[in-house]
Amino acid sequence: MSQLYDTRRYLTNFDSRRVPHLFTDVLVIGSGVAGLRAAIEAAEHAPTLLITKGRLSDSNTWAAQGGVAVVTNPADSLDAHIADTITVGCGLCDRSAVEQIVRAGPAAIEELIGWGAKFDRVDGHLARGREGGHSASRIVHARGDATGAEIAKTLIRIARETDGLRLFEDCFAIDLITLDGCCVGAITFHPKYGHQMFWARQTILATGGCGRVYRESTNPEIATGDGRAMAYRAGAVLRDMEMMQFHPTTLYIAGATRALISEAVRGEGAYLVNREGERFMSAYHADAELAPRDVVSRAIVKEMVRTGATCVHLDVRHIGAERFARRFPMISELCHQFDIDVGRSLIPVRPAAHYMVGGVATDLRTRTSVPGLLACGEVACTGLHGANRLASNSLLEGLVLGVEAGRQAIDTLNHGPAFHAAPIQNEMPASPRTELDISDVQNSLRSVMWHNVGMERHGDRLAETRQIIDFWGMYVMDKLFDDRDEWEVQNLLTVARLITASAARRTESRGVHFRTDYPETDDAVWRKRQSVQRGDSGLTFTDTPCAD
Repeated sequence: MSQLYDTRRYLTNFDSRRVPHLFTDVLVIGSGVAGLRAAIEAAEHAPTLLITKGRLSDSNTWAAQGGVAVVTNPADSLDAHIADTITVGCGLCDRSAVEQIVRAGPAAIEELIGWGAKFDRVDGHLARGREGGHSASRIVHARGDATGAEIAKTLIRIARETDGLRLFEDCFAIDLITLDGCCVGAITFHPKYGHQMFWARQTILATGGCGRVYRESTNPEIATGDGRAMAYRAGAVLRDMEMMQFHPTTLYIAGATRALISEAVRGEGAYLVNREGERFMSAYHADAELAPRDVVSRAIVKEMVRTGATCVHLDVRHIGAERFARRFPMISELCHQFDIDVGRSLIPVRPAAHYMVGGVATDLRTRTSVPGLLACGEVACTGLHGANRLASNSLLEGLVLGVEAGRQAIDTLNHGPAFHAAPIQNEMPASPRTELDISDVQNSLRSVMWHNVGMERHGDRLAETRQIIDFWGMYVMDKLFDDRDEWEVQNLLTVARLITASAARRTESRGVHFRTDYPETDDAVWRKRQSVQRGDSGLTFTDTPCAD
């Protein structure tokens, strides 16, 4: 029964003759930076509809603290930003993608400023922070550590003002609809209206991340990998699914939800110290606290193991409480809520799952392997990040390729094949098998993924995890559910299986993927990107060598 991961096409039963229909030229699924920017662009030229499973503000974008990596300083250069991105990507970046996105960055920021976004300034010029892996200070930010919220608020306001764009909140996309191998929209569920079919000539997937597949995560509860799972069931190619980035510093308070402590804090001069009060990062990398995220995360874990501690600490006392509060007001308030006086006390931190590098494979026009389906933002895998995302390149990617997705949708409307709708239904009988407690499955899945498919992986544990996920699949993927939480667990299981299988197949360590049984990077065999797709007999992998 575990083959249901690969053979089950839709998670819900439906009949197009018995559900409400909505028609649009362009359907956007997701309300983060990429989805909002794509919808705004497309709606300038054709009727566009954006759906999101929560509120418009429920996104990783809204929670983003650090900023946008973009060259705004004459002393910096686009070539340096490109080089930094490729270096951190550990040999798996697509140089064309890096160049396209980095070079479009300055114009994207100017557009946001023109729309009213207020970025922090010093003496009239954009303030620029420094983060790990960057050779220059090029992180523009807003309200100190509320950059994502400022960008999201700006784009939501522009979206609401855009004629031809309709916004539907609390609308859960269950699955993409395909006819004759082409994507023609989505089947959705709304608590008030029930099942609905959204028919679209072009569909843009912008559903964000899947960090909630791990027990320790910086992501909000909505980041359950729905877009990747939907695309997989629709037959799309996914790529680099073993590449999950872990953020080195989340606030560690036993029993409390993890909260991000931005890398920009280290960029402003914060130190990492172990339980003995010793700085340790210089022993792991020449750039110390500003080393790439994968290096810092693994160094923290090693220090925790070496000293028998549950966390390490950020020391910001030398920055001063008043200066820290001005630069990082949200983080300062967060620490205050837990009675941490940053002027006198250390901040307890440890790594957590943060950003999924892998996703639905796209070209530089955001086209996927399924006609009619585009993808942008964190759900997509363009080749920008390679094996490790350079800090603050994600908001940049969402802004730039959101525009590209909107333009590509319109271009296809004007020059692509004619759209057609047709009767479609899905009927799956009720399963007689035992029903598991879905919340228990979710909690257990997140725990086993954290322990076995986290920052350090081993072949034996990966094989064991695959067996566990297949077992759960026999009792979860065979069920017909009618609730968002239950569909999310089915999606989490699907994504976890893809991550685990991809991690097991890559028998080397590279970037964010670290195998204790294969600790070295193997360019001779593995300087290539893995793609995975559902096949007749299970997962089908293909490899694409990376150009020099």
